[in-house]
Amino acid sequence: MYRSEHPNPQFERSYYVSLNGPWEFAIGKGNGRLNEPLPDRIEVPFCPQSEMSGVGITDFIDDCIYSRLITVRKEDLAGRLVLHFGAVDYEAGVYVNGQYVTSHVGGYTAFEADITQAVRPGENRITVTVHDDMRENIPSGKQTRKQHSFGCFYTRTTGIWQSVWLERTPSIYLKRIKFFSDIEEGAVEAAVEIEGSAPVRIRVFYEGRTVGEAQGETAFRRRFQIPLAEKHLWKLGEGNLYDVEITVGEDWVHSYFGLRQVKYEGRKFLLNGESVFQRLVLDQGYYAKGIYTAPSVEQMRQDIQRGIALGFNGARLHQKVFEQRFLYECDQLGYMVWGEFPSWGVEYEKLDFLGRFISEWSETVEQYFNHPSIITWCPLNEAWSNLLDKRKVRDVRFVESVYVVTKTLDDTRPCIDTSGGYHGKYTDVFDFHCYGSQEELDGCLKRLEQEDLLTVETLYPPKSAQENILCKGEIPINASEYGGIAYSGNGNGKRDMSAREDKTAAIEAEEGWGYSICRDEHTFVERYRRLTGRLLRCGKLSGFCYTQLYDIEQEENGFYTYARQPKLSPAAMKRIRECNRIRAAIE
Repeated sequence: MYRSEHPNPQFERSYYVSLNGPWEFAIGKGNGRLNEPLPDRIEVPFCPQSEMSGVGITDFIDDCIYSRLITVRKEDLAGRLVLHFGAVDYEAGVYVNGQYVTSHVGGYTAFEADITQAVRPGENRITVTVHDDMRENIPSGKQTRKQHSFGCFYTRTTGIWQSVWLERTPSIYLKRIKFFSDIEEGAVEAAVEIEGSAPVRIRVFYEGRTVGEAQGETAFRRRFQIPLAEKHLWKLGEGNLYDVEITVGEDWVHSYFGLRQVKYEGRKFLLNGESVFQRLVLDQGYYAKGIYTAPSVEQMRQDIQRGIALGFNGARLHQKVFEQRFLYECDQLGYMVWGEFPSWGVEYEKLDFLGRFISEWSETVEQYFNHPSIITWCPLNEAWSNLLDKRKVRDVRFVESVYVVTKTLDDTRPCIDTSGGYHGKYTDVFDFHCYGSQEELDGCLKRLEQEDLLTVETLYPPKSAQENILCKGEIPINASEYGGIAYSGNGNGKRDMSAREDKTAAIEAEEGWGYSICRDEHTFVERYRRLTGRLLRCGKLSGFCYTQLYDIEQEENGFYTYARQPKLSPAAMKRIRECNRIRAAIE
């Protein structure tokens, strides 16, 4: 069985049964097949488009159905028997023995079903129906809407793509817990929510030593202030995680937290009060054989270690909600990340989808709140339909509403309302994307340094008669996408795809793709060092994000191939690492 580990170390009970592995499967609607065997087989949690699923059909799959048998013991029904799904893209219906138990809309967040009343001792059939039509204005990130992959759009993902598991709880149980760090006092506040009323006990450990404890009778909700006998801050390269045991009556849950604070002071990003320049690399969470799903936890950890080895101190987790297990690895390794949502696929210029988008994004913020590695929320990307085409004027209330909701749910982190292009009137950070030449980047940064000004025209040519101001005045600024240099690693680079007059046609005309091209290692390294060095010397920037860590399908602008093989020699990798570690002007 692949991926048998517990999917979410932040909320782990002792009774855990993985349901990953072979399931019955069929493409098409589930009508009339809710309690019967299905003809084909699939390996869960890999999507049917992937090689590891055993199906490997990359065509559009608007509807499909999963089914499998489980054995339930009499003792499993003493309290609650809960069926968990890490993520199912996009609409899921869950049935047990033909009986409907729950549904969920949203392809990137976890949900559960209490199946206690639907099962019986012995054999039971679980069935999951899936609908996933990308033409319906749904968040889909980098999944291609065409028959084939092209440019920066890749193979689609349909259905179950994260782990499925069973869990047993008492009737009174812990529903959720949030941790709020206080680095000055060396304490943590734990906000618990339980089902019913019971005594609650919280014990905090560091490397096995008890360092804090709180307890008390609780009805539904309560906050506990827990002083810590030892203060170990979450730092770059040092997770220093505290283990937590929560007991609610007869229920027991293991969790953890990191003690840290993130904020901006002027233009400086501060981690635990110290200025840190964000040296990020774009990570899109794609895998050659599993597409959205990593073949193993080890591969997740290795991707993080690859970024660290190149001198990056974090990653922008781009256009996808990554697995909880991936964030756990980031937490352990002291690796900063931006928490993003796969917002592409949604028409930002309309309010029609705002309610559903906020519902799905809110689930993300709530479920991932406790990860210390997440230093910034980034719900939207490149909402810039009105940059050049005046016929498509975005309703900016969409962007502004998403920011306000994010800060209402979590005021402990900065939030970028929409990455790149026009921002709304609310954002904690202004970020911009620049895939232009060295000269274009220089011009943009000189304008910023001399006038505290960024305009559409300096970032996104062609120029218009009247300048469109993107950013003016003192606000934290991040170059959150740059580079994108295509280098195949064997001298067989593709032609430059950065021409703006007919970019789509250029993308589709080539087998490989990137924003610019290098045909030899020396040129690649020198271009990287010039671009990155210029960003580091700009005292107005709080960070950057280079595109990208590894190739994905036809996109060839990674340091590694899609199979995670290095494209550069050890000497070249060393020069990249040395460049990334140069002290930034703002530090």
